[in-house]
Amino acid sequence: MSKPFFALAPMDDVTDTVFRQIVAGCTPPNLFFTEFVNVDGLQSAGRPHLLHKLKYASTEQPIFAQIWGKIPDNYQKTAKELVKMGFKGVDINMGCPDQSVVKNGCCSALINNRPLAAEIVAATKEGVSGKIPVSVKLRTGFNGVDLSWPQFILEQGVDLLTVHGRTTKQMSKLPASWQDIAKVRAIRDKIAPQTLIMGNGDVLSHQQGKNLAKEYKLDGIMVGRGIFANPYIFAKTDKWRVLDSSQKIAIFNKHIELFKATWQNDDKQNFHGLKKFARIYLSDFDGASKLRTEFVRKQTLPEMLEVLKNCK
Repeated sequence: MSKPFFALAPMDDVTDTVFRQIVAGCTPPNLFFTEFVNVDGLQSAGRPHLLHKLKYASTEQPIFAQIWGKIPDNYQKTAKELVKMGFKGVDINMGCPDQSVVKNGCCSALINNRPLAAEIVAATKEGVSGKIPVSVKLRTGFNGVDLSWPQFILEQGVDLLTVHGRTTKQMSKLPASWQDIAKVRAIRDKIAPQTLIMGNGDVLSHQQGKNLAKEYKLDGIMVGRGIFANPYIFAKTDKWRVLDSSQKIAIFNKHIELFKATWQNDDKQNFHGLKKFARIYLSDFDGASKLRTEFVRKQTLPEMLEVLKNCK
């Protein structure tokens, strides 16, 4: 993989297989991640309700499955299954700051339960049996920056570490600190030079990502919310800015039609979730705000499509 490599961040209820395919059709990143999937749920009676999160198409390669949970044995079992499912890597979510998740002792709460974090990494590595990489995504601390945390994870021998430049307490309220990400990279250089380091936080363009990777000597850049401003963010030139309204609406139509085709037999996928994507496609052209408002007010999928059809 060329450096710096670019990845599309896992975002729950956003980066499903449909949206990833749309991004791939614009300009694909070097690496995809699934939405995060709970291993404890996968290894329970609730499994059928979660499997859709692991669905992917051939255009979404290479792709890592991102997992989270609390029970190491479930990580081991799930990781073994993910190898058989054709994933190119397994990513452990130790960075989600959602309060309900943290209260349950998962994701970024693991900074305060390092023995369990180590067990989880070891179980996941046992599950993949060296067949695919194991990576971890984390934040730089809980209430404040604590670089002993990423150092601890680096000591567990992961293949890739993604560092979000904020603490759990900061959520997304403050700008990401790339200086802190660089400090983690320096720790990596000393104790785990074989581990790749990817930075994450507030990247809004391909060039900005390249500049950050060069300045802070990173192997990769992960793009999250920046994709909402530019589905072509992984392109070397700003293709999105030059598209007119009809071209943007055409991509939105493609997204909706792909959603219908992908989930037509799955009653768990609610089409109302498509409304969140209106702010991506229906923006930066005359009348976009009015059109977006009209679109999200519709209560059926045919009505939504009719709104877009009338704007062509």
